[in-house]
Amino acid sequence: MPELPDIVVYVECLDRRITGKRLTAIRIVNPFLLRSVAPPPSEAEGRVVSSVGRLGKRLVISLEGDLHLVLHLMIAGRLRWREAGAPVPGRIGLASFDFESGRLLLTEAGSKRRASLHVVGGIVELRGHDPGGIDPLTCDLHAFREALSRENHTLKRALTDPRILSGIGNAYSDEILHRARVSPFLTTRRIDPEPLARLHRAAREVLTEWTVRLRREAGEGFPDKVTAFREGMAVHGRFGEPCPECGAPVQRIVHGENEANYCARCQTGGRLLADRSLSRLLKDDWPATLDALERRARR
Repeated sequence: MPELPDIVVYVECLDRRITGKRLTAIRIVNPFLLRSVAPPPSEAEGRVVSSVGRLGKRLVISLEGDLHLVLHLMIAGRLRWREAGAPVPGRIGLASFDFESGRLLLTEAGSKRRASLHVVGGIVELRGHDPGGIDPLTCDLHAFREALSRENHTLKRALTDPRILSGIGNAYSDEILHRARVSPFLTTRRIDPEPLARLHRAAREVLTEWTVRLRREAGEGFPDKVTAFREGMAVHGRFGEPCPECGAPVQRIVHGENEANYCARCQTGGRLLADRSLSRLLKDDWPATLDALERRARR
């Protein structure tokens, strides 16, 4: 799923191309994309783009007359900038947005259609699409602590909850937790002040560093290769590979469509967190520590 760094770069690249330009046509290829009834998409046609912004992981194209297009890319939705008249991809194409400066395509890989478009009239209705999480790039430590401690969740869940923090998903939460050297399953009300401060600092550092990196990669072009698995990540998507800090193999816990990647040596004091399905299968044979896992591998 595109997260804060990806959305920020999308916003910047679109701002350069469409702000001040007229939206001439919208074509909805897949009807499941449109999640609002009134106003209809046709109301947006002919209006000039006033700004491009974001609400968490949602991208907002604001038009004159206080009309807004709210795009949520979800897991597999992607944006592509093409010349005017470029074809919409047949299998994965969801919509096209024609501007005076070119065509914006919305695509979604896979068979599940989760990406969404809302056409919103008025700032009040637009605010209703904001999940309410605070901005991890600008909040101070006090606000960060208050937001996390409101409910008792694991740190992994709290970082990815859009009602708590804005724009962080599965990939960058792994990177933030690894940078802070804290367990993904430590709970928000049990974390001590010092690791909490590390977590706050890590969130700002990781998100800023990756935003700068993705901005540099995009250059004057458009980010066509947005992915959750990137070269240079410390733990996310690197199960079994060596941790860049200590060399221990990166571990993984899978739950449904989500997963947590972590280094047992750096984050959990050498303790292996029990993967629900594997630990149920292995029972007493489940290795409790990284040392036990390494001993088993040497047999």
